[in-house]
Amino acid sequence: MRILHTSDWHLGRAFHRVNMLGAQTGFIGHLVTTVRERRVDAVVVSGDVYDRAVPPLAAVELFDDVLHRLADLGVPTVMISGNHDSARRLGVGAGLIDRAGIHLRTEAAACGTPVVLRDDFGDVAFYGLPYLEPALVKDAFGVEKAGHEAVLAAAMDRVRADLAARAPGTRSVVLAHAFVTGGEVSDSERDITVGGVAAVPAGVFDGVDYAALGHLHGCQTITERVRYSGSPLPYSFSEAEHRKSMWLVDLDADGAVTAERVDCPVPRALARIRGTLEELLADPGLARHEEAWVEATLTDTVRPADPMARLAERFPHTLSLVFAPERAPDDPDVSYARRLAGRSDQEIAEDFVAHVRGAGPDQDEQGVLRDAFDAVRADEAVREVAR
Repeated sequence: MRILHTSDWHLGRAFHRVNMLGAQTGFIGHLVTTVRERRVDAVVVSGDVYDRAVPPLAAVELFDDVLHRLADLGVPTVMISGNHDSARRLGVGAGLIDRAGIHLRTEAAACGTPVVLRDDFGDVAFYGLPYLEPALVKDAFGVEKAGHEAVLAAAMDRVRADLAARAPGTRSVVLAHAFVTGGEVSDSERDITVGGVAAVPAGVFDGVDYAALGHLHGCQTITERVRYSGSPLPYSFSEAEHRKSMWLVDLDADGAVTAERVDCPVPRALARIRGTLEELLADPGLARHEEAWVEATLTDTVRPADPMARLAERFPHTLSLVFAPERAPDDPDVSYARRLAGRSDQEIAEDFVAHVRGAGPDQDEQGVLRDAFDAVRADEAVREVAR
C-alpha cells in the first residue's frame, strides 16, 4: 500500500504579515497532483489542519475544496485533529463524510477503532490518535497522573489490543500528534509541555508498522517506522533551513517500510542575515537573498535611523527586524527579551522567584509552579473546546 503522509497544514495562518492562503492553495494542488501521479492508495494527515480553533472562512473553504478533490479521486484519506484544531469542530459531519472515503478521527475514545483499508495483500488498519490533552483525557484512559507519555501509552494499549484481535498479517498505521523524543523543534510550534515534560519516547509506538506523526514542523525520521512529515510551508524564520516535503511511504506485504520525500512548492526562500546595517546593505555576498523573505538581525551598538526602510531598498521582502547590539552578556543594557530567549515559562518563573527573594524555589515550590502552568494550559484547552 502506498501512503502519502502529511501534517501541520495550519490553514488560515500568516507568515508574519504575509497572507499564506495563496501558498496553501498551491500546496493543496500539489498534494492532489502527487496523489494522482504517484498512484497513492491512502492519504494521512496527522493534525493541525487549521491554525486555530475558529479558522477564517477562506481556510474552511480551502479545506472543503481539498476534501472534494480527494474524494473525487477515490483515494481514502484519514485525518486527525491537532493541538491547534478544535476537535469538535473538525469532527462535525464525520459520520457523513466517512461515506465519501474521508475519515476524520477527532475523538480520543475512538483511538482503538481503526479505519480498515484493503490491498492485494490483505488489511491495513489505520488508527487515528488525535492530539490528547492529558488533563482532559486522563480519566477516560484511566491514568492516575496527567502526562503525555501516560495518555499516549494508554491509547496505544487500545491500539495493540484491537490489532491483536484481528487476522494474522494485518498491517497497521498509527496517526499521532505529539512531541516524540529526538525530534527537532522550531519556533512556530505551540508549546505542549505538561508537568515539565513534553516529549514521549518513540517506543510508545512499538508494535505497529508505521507511525505517521504531526506537530513538529521539520520533516524528520525518528526511526525507520516513526516519522514526522513536517509542515508543508514555513511558519517561522527558525524553519529557514527546512526542506519542506511529505513522505511517500510504501508498506509491503510483510509490513516493511520504504519512504521517499516528496518536496513541496516553495513560495519564496527564507533568509536570516546578521550584521550592522551598513554591512548588510553593502555585502555583495547577500545578493542571493534580495528576493527572499528576510529576517535581519542588526548588531549596531547604536540603533540606526530608519533601518526597516533602508533595508527594504535592497531586501524588499524584509519581514522581521531584530536588534541585537554586540555587548557582553553581563552588560546591564542587554535587553530583557534577549536574557529570556530560549527559556521556558517554568524557568522564567523560577528566575523571578530567585530575583525577588534572593533564592530560587525548592523542589516543592517548583512543583507548585509546574502545577499552576499545567492548570492554565488545561483551562485554555477546556475553553477552546467549549467555543
